[in-house]
Amino acid sequence: MALTMSESNAKLIQDLLDGWNQHDAGKVAALYAPDYEEEDIAAADKHRSPIAARATMVLYLRAFPDLRLEAENIVIEGNCAAMSWILIGTHRGTLMNIPATGRAVKVRGVSMMTIADGKIKRTCRVWDLAGLLRTFGLLPELS
Repeated sequence: MALTMSESNAKLIQDLLDGWNQHDAGKVAALYAPDYEEEDIAAADKHRSPIAARATMVLYLRAFPDLRLEAENIVIEGNCAAMSWILIGTHRGTLMNIPATGRAVKVRGVSMMTIADGKIKRTCRVWDLAGLLRTFGLLPELS
């Protein structure tokens, strides 16, 4: 029995989460369209291609070798998916030119994705960069 578009898009997002939590950059890269475009608030430029998506993942895995990604909410409507997530890990490698601090992090974010032909075509990722910098001791705590 064939999956509906909504079911196949839900499976794609679950495969994305599973790939991140298995630290399988090849599996994750295979989920992206050849003309994939990624926008991330922490990146100076847009990234394009599955190779760029893989490089983003590798960057975060180097910084947080014990990285876990937990989905809080996933909403899928047509060819769009939105996922609120929590990244959990220990800062053991350089990230954004910030050397390892050894601190445990728990960062919240949202990824908004466009899906076409069974692949992720576009992602816009907005996350609590200031909260991460606070965890690293680089910004003052909120009062």
